[in-house]
Amino acid sequence: MNRRLSTVFAGSTEELCALDHASTFQLVAATILSAQCTDERVNLTTPALFARFPDAPALASADLSDVEVLIRSTGFFRAKARSLVGMAQGVVGRFGGEVPSQLEQLVTLPGVGRKTANVVRSVAFGLPGLPVDTHVQRLSLRLGLTAETDPVRIERALNAMIPASQRGAFSLRLILHGRATCRARGPRCEWCVLADFCPSAPAAGPPDRRRPARPASPQRTSSEFSGDRGETLHTAPNGTSTKLMPLAGNSDSKLGIKRRRPAQAAFLTAG
Repeated sequence: MNRRLSTVFAGSTEELCALDHASTFQLVAATILSAQCTDERVNLTTPALFARFPDAPALASADLSDVEVLIRSTGFFRAKARSLVGMAQGVVGRFGGEVPSQLEQLVTLPGVGRKTANVVRSVAFGLPGLPVDTHVQRLSLRLGLTAETDPVRIERALNAMIPASQRGAFSLRLILHGRATCRARGPRCEWCVLADFCPSAPAAGPPDRRRPARPASPQRTSSEFSGDRGETLHTAPNGTSTKLMPLAGNSDSKLGIKRRRPAQAAFLTAG
């Protein structure tokens, strides 16, 4: 399973991690901010935060109100500000300014739970760590990997299946797969590299990962032509004509037309 996912999501844990960071401390801070928030929003927020407070000593002495202003857009900003400052104070006061690598020590820091600790261990230190977030939890059940629903028990069940050196990358690939293909609503089973053995996929044999051909655009017939002001005249079979006026600007958004996003090349080429 990990091998198949790696054909779509290749790279190390550092390369697969979607959170921008320049140090282990910044990764801890970014992961705290990612709770109930998208990675994209976190990456828009952290540049200003890290420019003001680039390391643990700087953030440890920060005023909570200043931190709250900088991270407000990530949601739950007051609680997150307390966690960030408390985490920095713990790193400085108890660990000499360096983020520890041991799970038991990491989880003693404010705002750092088991999931965040495993992210830090696997991404920053290259140590075994399998973060279980909502995507990992959901896909583990959908793929039939475990019947457990508790994150710690899921982690232990998956650890028994995945070599220690690959646990972090496997978790990140599951997360990316859950976002891009195995969505909670409307999973894209026809593009899934795991569909042929997934118990939740439609029983239709190996997946055909080619995008269905888009129907050809209808050709304009002699009964339709543009008027002088850009309107379209449509003549029905009974001979009556209807004038269709364009909206101002004639843009897709104003006409209510939704553009389709092109499929990622990785899904089209996955074996």
